[in-house]
Amino acid sequence: MNPNSPGNGALGDDVEMAPIVDVAERPAKPQNGSSGRQAPPTPEDSDYDDEFDVDDGERGLLSSSRHTESHVESRHLRAGKLWHQVKSIVVEAAPTLLLTTISLLFTGKLLDNVSRWDAMQQVDQLIMIIPTVLNLQGNLEMNLSARLSTAANMGELDDPVTMRAMLLGNWTMLQVQAISVSFIAACISLVLGKLVPRVETSADVASGASKATHSIRHLLESRRPIPHLPPEAGIRHSGFPTLIMVSATAMTSAFLSGLILGSFMCFLIIVCRKFKLDPDNIAPAVASCLGDLVTLCLVGFVSTLLLPFLRTPIPFIIGIAMIVICVICLVYTAKNPHVRAFITQGWSPLFGAMIISSATGIVLDMFVSRYEGFAIMAIVISGLPGAAGSIFVSRLSTSLHAAATSASASLRASEPSRRLVMVTLLLITVPVEIVFLAVLNAFGWLNTHLFFIIFSVIFFCCTVGASLTIAQYLTDWLWSKNRDPDIYALPLHSAIMDLIGQLLLVLCFEIVTALGTKLRLRT
Repeated sequence: MNPNSPGNGALGDDVEMAPIVDVAERPAKPQNGSSGRQAPPTPEDSDYDDEFDVDDGERGLLSSSRHTESHVESRHLRAGKLWHQVKSIVVEAAPTLLLTTISLLFTGKLLDNVSRWDAMQQVDQLIMIIPTVLNLQGNLEMNLSARLSTAANMGELDDPVTMRAMLLGNWTMLQVQAISVSFIAACISLVLGKLVPRVETSADVASGASKATHSIRHLLESRRPIPHLPPEAGIRHSGFPTLIMVSATAMTSAFLSGLILGSFMCFLIIVCRKFKLDPDNIAPAVASCLGDLVTLCLVGFVSTLLLPFLRTPIPFIIGIAMIVICVICLVYTAKNPHVRAFITQGWSPLFGAMIISSATGIVLDMFVSRYEGFAIMAIVISGLPGAAGSIFVSRLSTSLHAAATSASASLRASEPSRRLVMVTLLLITVPVEIVFLAVLNAFGWLNTHLFFIIFSVIFFCCTVGASLTIAQYLTDWLWSKNRDPDIYALPLHSAIMDLIGQLLLVLCFEIVTALGTKLRLRT
């Protein structure tokens, strides 16, 4: 080494100061100089060799044993952690998805009755805004639950002052979006009322048992946004007073739904946080199922109350009051630092979801009235996979937000893999679908056959797989484009799954019929 090179002196010092360790010298073995072979070992030499060999063997066995025990212990820890993650998803998500299925079923049955009410028969646009308002409120409630779930898991709701500000800010922003979009939906329904032709009938009109009336109910049950108008039945209203009445009904229903469901979702998020439950597994699916049911009840209730006052200023006054409430909520949202940035975001996915839902209605118009039980099957094959996908979107969004925040290392460490979540959600939804088919058969709501059950379960699994896959790629794509998945992903995912689920259900019916299975056709 060059004496002038850095570190040379230090190296010399190290060599000089290196302590000399006394090593037990092994007895030398005499050599046979003439033959070059070793002399026979002495008894002392033999004992020493045996002792040395035994020490090496014991050391090797102990090292191997410790390595095996460490490997087994590590494998047990991984298995225990995996089971804990799967158990938490099953315990929290399975009851929620079952509740979603029951709620969707009741929504379809309730809609069958609501569509016969006088308000729906006399005002065409009321029956046309129902699917749009249902999709709107469901999407808004899911967005609210996803945002609050992410905030709860990130620890942003732990401070009471911040929690109150975030909850109130998100609630006011929900009202701004709900009232605004519901008014736009009412205006669109008035235009569609002029464009969509009425079906003329004769004797069956008075009884309300015509084919067109049944078609409307089943179109609505499958969440179709552009149903045909019902046949002429009694007094029909149109014009500017009808627009005011429909707008007041839509905005009031949206406001009351946001008031009830928004408050409930805020309460649910707080309860989940308090009892250390993951709101991502519970809140989005609950928002999806309750949004349709509560909003449908409110639309029927408000429209029935306003119908006697159709030609009076009362609907106009109520509409003005809703606009004033919307402005007040907008002002507060603009002043709230936690949600101020969201005012200009989230509008495009809402209108995009409306367009996709409209395309769903147009594509499936020729199929919905062909098969017995199509509408009630469409509720589950679209709603349940959509609910499972909403859970996955919410979990992915929370994970992405946590990865972008250094303070959430513990949350990222406890997060299961994406593949594990997808497989668990798929295995949860399949028994729910089987139970649903069994209930339909037991109550006589659908005449199911073995081939139909087999193919419906297969196509249901395909729909769930598509829902989870779309949820993953859509969330990642939106995140790569600097779009918050809590705002943009759920409306688009819900509308896409409505389209895919019902198309796959059409394919299932077609295949089962082609195989010779006798399904009761509508005539």
